Amino acid sequence: MGEVMILAIDCDLEAEVICAPTDVNSLFEFTTPLFSIGGFHFTRTVFLIFAAMAIVLGLLYFGLRRGQLVPSKYELAIESLVGFVRDDIAKGVIGPVHGMRYFPYLLSVFFFLLVGNLFKVTPLVNFPISSRMALSGFLAILTWVIFVFVGFAKNGFKHYFFDALWPKSVPIAMRWLVGLIEIVSTFVLRPVTLAVRLFANMVAGHLMLTLLLVSGLLFVAGVGDIGLKAGIGVIWFAFGLAIWIFEFVVAVLQAYIFTLLSAVYIQTSLEPAH
Repeated sequence: MGEVMILAIDCDLEAEVICAPTDVNSLFEFTTPLFSIGGFHFTRTVFLIFAAMAIVLGLLYFGLRRGQLVPSKYELAIESLVGFVRDDIAKGVIGPVHGMRYFPYLLSVFFFLLVGNLFKVTPLVNFPISSRMALSGFLAILTWVIFVFVGFAKNGFKHYFFDALWPKSVPIAMRWLVGLIEIVSTFVLRPVTLAVRLFANMVAGHLMLTLLLVSGLLFVAGVGDIGLKAGIGVIWFAFGLAIWIFEFVVAVLQAYIFTLLSAVYIQTSLEPAH
């Protein structure tokens, strides 16, 4: 947000209704390293990715290490989230037999995205790491590799691929079209839509919050120069706070949706006939 403030200060507050950066890439691209270890440069994005990983490890370790019959409120919250992913997503979607095999992956993805998405509404951070397409795309490709590998390993190449390409339950005149749609949907569109859904939601929310809150603060700070127009800043800032609450819900929801769809794709690979 600091770069946005610098750019916005250069705007003419009297002539422009809102001061927006000339290049919104400044909200997402952090190429200046914070520090370096050897030849590896830790930019703000890289640092936040490692921070999210450390936070997830800390949350799970301190939340599950004791295993007390009467847990603390913190332990109860962590156990509830873990139980939700295990029972409602892993076992509920994939099934009690195979679900626990993929539970560690689903739990890791859920907590990592939950923490990374909530960086968007964290003061002094205000940047969701999943708003970088490279990260969202990597997680989507990882899910794609898992469910494709599972499909081939469980059903064999012929059954998994050719039965989708030539579905026998469809009238023969339509099989080529339905099969083509199924192949493209399964092997191409699934990872793309999985990544874009997460990326687009995080980008949109981050952009709205940054422009509304920072512009509101700048207008209020400039009350001595622009007079009553500073009241517009109060309205924008209040609207930004309302959006903040909404984006908190979106951050949690997107972590859940990504994890749920990953489980659905794995389940359909295990049982392609269904």
